[in-house]
Amino acid sequence: MPLIELKDVVGGYGGAPILNGVNIAIEPSDIGVIVGPNGAGKSTSLKAIFGLLKVTSGTIRFNGTEIENALPDKLVPLGLSFVPQERNVFTSMTCEENLEMGAFTRRDNFADTLAMVYDMFPPVKEKRHQKAGELSGGQRQMVAMGRALMSNPKLLLLDEPSAGLSPRYVIEIFETVVRINKAGVGILMVEQNARQALAFASKGFVLANGQNRFTGTGAELIADPEVAKSFLGG
Repeated sequence: MPLIELKDVVGGYGGAPILNGVNIAIEPSDIGVIVGPNGAGKSTSLKAIFGLLKVTSGTIRFNGTEIENALPDKLVPLGLSFVPQERNVFTSMTCEENLEMGAFTRRDNFADTLAMVYDMFPPVKEKRHQKAGELSGGQRQMVAMGRALMSNPKLLLLDEPSAGLSPRYVIEIFETVVRINKAGVGILMVEQNARQALAFASKGFVLANGQNRFTGTGAELIADPEVAKSFLGG
């Protein structure tokens, strides 16, 4: 059974739909990467999963349960976490306070999870008492991803985690995504650095005009001449 499955999903923000029949499915062990041109519906697909826009037809199943149009506060306890591209940290709070906010739905002791996040993101531990707004872009992204992990998700949704980062941090963020996945968390991410992201993706989805154009493993999509020419810069 797929961990997350979008089947013929249509939806948007009102007016003409942005998603026009999107189909995506990944297993719990997968890293799924969604790529495509601007306006293709990539980020919109993640927002549809996380209940941030109206799905007018089609189904979204998470862990076997239909969740289309469920609100985020109902989805987080089920095991979903979402890291948006922008405004993804509380800038006036310290790094540690940001992480604690990620555990707001939990009623158990989350000290072990906090220790795990610090182990995964050493710079965040080092700056745990510093305000998140004072960090570099790469360090903020680490805080945002760490906060999302504090709810013990089964699936982590990442919207362009490498956007605006230096090449050093791009590599570091991608390596962290792989580590998170190996720790038992499914990943579905949108990424502008398409070729780099598909290189470690077990599943890849190329969207255009709110529809699937190509689907396959990351390696298959990189090797496809049409995908390379049209969507990967040749």
